[in-house]
Amino acid sequence: MRPPLLPSPRLLLLPLLQLLLLGGRSAAAPPPDSLSQLPAPRNPKIHLYNAEQVLSWDPVTLGDGTRPVLYSVQYKYTSTEWYDIDFRGVNCTKIANTECDFMAANLSKGFPPHFNITLRVRAELGELVSAWVIVPWFQRYRNVTIGPPENIWVTPGEGSLIVRFSSPFDVDTSMVTLWYYIHYWEKAGTQEVKGPFTGNSILLDGLKPLREYCLQVKAELIWPKQNVFKSGHLSNVSCYETTANASTKLQQAMLIFVGTFLLVLALAGAFVFLALKYRGLVKYWFQSPPRIPSQIEEYLKDPSQPVLEALDQDSSPEEEACTTVSIVTFPEREQEDVLQST
Repeated sequence: MRPPLLPSPRLLLLPLLQLLLLGGRSAAAPPPDSLSQLPAPRNPKIHLYNAEQVLSWDPVTLGDGTRPVLYSVQYKYTSTEWYDIDFRGVNCTKIANTECDFMAANLSKGFPPHFNITLRVRAELGELVSAWVIVPWFQRYRNVTIGPPENIWVTPGEGSLIVRFSSPFDVDTSMVTLWYYIHYWEKAGTQEVKGPFTGNSILLDGLKPLREYCLQVKAELIWPKQNVFKSGHLSNVSCYETTANASTKLQQAMLIFVGTFLLVLALAGAFVFLALKYRGLVKYWFQSPPRIPSQIEEYLKDPSQPVLEALDQDSSPEEEACTTVSIVTFPEREQEDVLQST
């Protein structure tokens, strides 16, 4: 009878080696990474509006909430090392705020507008730090939000409007250009667009005189080398009335003159008509009232004065004498003789 076959020593050593390898790997596990001991800031976002450049994020809160958490921000250009945000008066290293304003200092102009900028932020608490949270890269001229032009001032003219304004932000004119468009329309009319303009003073001519027009202004950024065309926001609606031109002023003057003349003529006709219709009443209104003789008025004021005697003395005999009137009649025959003799 043949003895049983024994397993090969090589097969017996293989499970033992696997066990040793697994146990050694578990025993040699690396210590926990210190960067993961603090929660990392969440929702980091870059705000680029006109000249504003602000990085913000959600605050990191711990269980007890008694220990203040600080934050540090770093930046880098394309294929460069990371640098702390500490330049031109802007310091975003170990700050308690949950935002970093790169234009906070008066001397700061922020990052170069045509560079690729990458940012990262982390939380710090004593010796503990969180993992870095990287913000996607941006270019200011490429990613900026363009607001409406500012300080809009409109001067009405003769059938025209002169629109003046200031740029939403300063740009490097050797690299990019700001174009401006005006949307305007007669009130309750069809909207029209005029532009582009590169200046900050625009004349809207060919408008109807003495009409109310509404308008809005917007800017557009042009970066030809990068093929970037960014349209901005429209300004608020404002309405203005155009003034009259020379011909309209002459027409107005003629209308005023003719209207005034017709009004005066109508008033004069109405006055004559009323005067003829109420002649007696008008005569009564305009006749002089009766007056008391001065001597009688003095007597009424002071009856003791001998006014009546003075009147008797002043009267002359000629005034008292009566005038005799004689009427002489001729017979009819005598009248005929007189007529014939003449």
